[in-house]
Amino acid sequence: MHSLLVAGTTSDAGKSVLVAALCRWLARRGARVAPFKAQNMSNNSVVTASGGEIGRAQAVQAAASGVEPDVRFNPVLLKPGSDRSSQVVVLGRVDGTTTALSYRQRKAELLHTVTETLDGLRAEYDYVICEGAGSPAEINLREHDIANMGLARAAGLPVLVVGDIDRGGVFAQFFGTLALLDPADQALVSGFVVNKFRGERELLSPGLERLRQLTGRRVHGVLPWDEELWLDAEDSLSYVADGVVGRPAPPWGSQWLRVAVPRLPRISNATDVEALAAEPGVSVRFVTEPSRLTDTDLVVLPGSKSTVADLEWLRETGLAEAVLAHAASGRPVVGICGGYQMLAGRIVDHVESAGGEVSGLGLLDFDVEFAAEKTLGNPVGTALEHPVTGYEIHHGRVRRRGDVPALVRSGQDEPEGALQGSVAGTHWHGLFENDEFRREFLRWAAGRAGREGFRCSPDTSFAELRAGQLDALGDMVERHLDTVALLRLLDEGVPRGLPRLSTHPVCAETPRSGS
Repeated sequence: MHSLLVAGTTSDAGKSVLVAALCRWLARRGARVAPFKAQNMSNNSVVTASGGEIGRAQAVQAAASGVEPDVRFNPVLLKPGSDRSSQVVVLGRVDGTTTALSYRQRKAELLHTVTETLDGLRAEYDYVICEGAGSPAEINLREHDIANMGLARAAGLPVLVVGDIDRGGVFAQFFGTLALLDPADQALVSGFVVNKFRGERELLSPGLERLRQLTGRRVHGVLPWDEELWLDAEDSLSYVADGVVGRPAPPWGSQWLRVAVPRLPRISNATDVEALAAEPGVSVRFVTEPSRLTDTDLVVLPGSKSTVADLEWLRETGLAEAVLAHAASGRPVVGICGGYQMLAGRIVDHVESAGGEVSGLGLLDFDVEFAAEKTLGNPVGTALEHPVTGYEIHHGRVRRRGDVPALVRSGQDEPEGALQGSVAGTHWHGLFENDEFRREFLRWAAGRAGREGFRCSPDTSFAELRAGQLDALGDMVERHLDTVALLRLLDEGVPRGLPRLSTHPVCAETPRSGS
């Protein structure tokens, strides 16, 4: 067997984190391990070495496994452009757009792609750790499911269900998830994992034992709450409006640098700002209303899956006017990908939003026109006199109006992005993960904002910080989960004799006449 599926009671229950943790644990044991998510719905994505696009969570899980990201790790990626439609990416390449209803018609074909891809990985790796999507108890979607129990049934996978106890109701979630499944699906659910527990473990024990009595399934461990594990959030629920990103360390100098990031409705690759938040003395906050920009030093306009629609949202909320006022005061603004496109004078989009021509914020001297073919790549270059790498995922093409100073020079000395006065922008994601560039950029931003007392840490390594968090996840598996039972699940598959919960409704007694 050598595979299992991690499902969750809800979105953001901890599926992605647990898969990364299991991958790290197995890799440190010397095993060849690969992550797998049949269908991901996310606007957080990366570009593999082969030029294909996958969910960012699978790239992080690949890093935990010690392997390069591969399009096979996420064969189907849905990128929502609105509440009703999504771009479909199959094995790394765009394969049209779909609505929730029309997507059902593609499921049979995609299930074949998914299972065939998984079979190939299982033949190549010692272990494959699969991640579900949303909740397996979304019974309205079960008939056409290819990501949760549909995948588990097709591939014969044992299923671990993880639940977030910090939000409350986890025992009801475990029991209800199992009870809502039909008998064949229930037969694959092999145990539970409690996530984000705070407090005394002994106080939880009676509930764990009662759950075992009710379901016939064990809880394979309780993962503690760890506020230091904040990097690479997969779910948009993790980016709370007006919430601080990460755990800001005290500044090296006498002043903080305050960063505001508008939380766009279709925000993409929001993790770009995490490298800024990793720096001591840098406070990064997602915001949704203009008053939050009045005392901000740096505004970062993040990526967007729907640039024109999110630009309109900026205007409707008053944030666009606040950004313009911020720039007019000489304080710095930087745009990334979709946020960079918003800084243009004119945007022509007949592809992503079909909105035609609209006015941008006009803070940089270029226009943007969307092309049908998506630009995907892992470019290298130089920015602020430091070598940099990044990745590109966009339909927009920049047309410079004149001699616009570039922020980045690619390996072919091509200009990329812009740096005019206090306004900068780039199509490259991941640029802030380059340590020397990030420090130089923060010095520039602090100078523009009048924060003379801000000092950059001389030795923050974002790569080391990420590796440390992955190791911490592996440690949590070893310390808090029943690794013997987990290996048995992986090697032997679903335990025999798991009981079935009855889902027959109890009929209410009909009241007698006159009573």
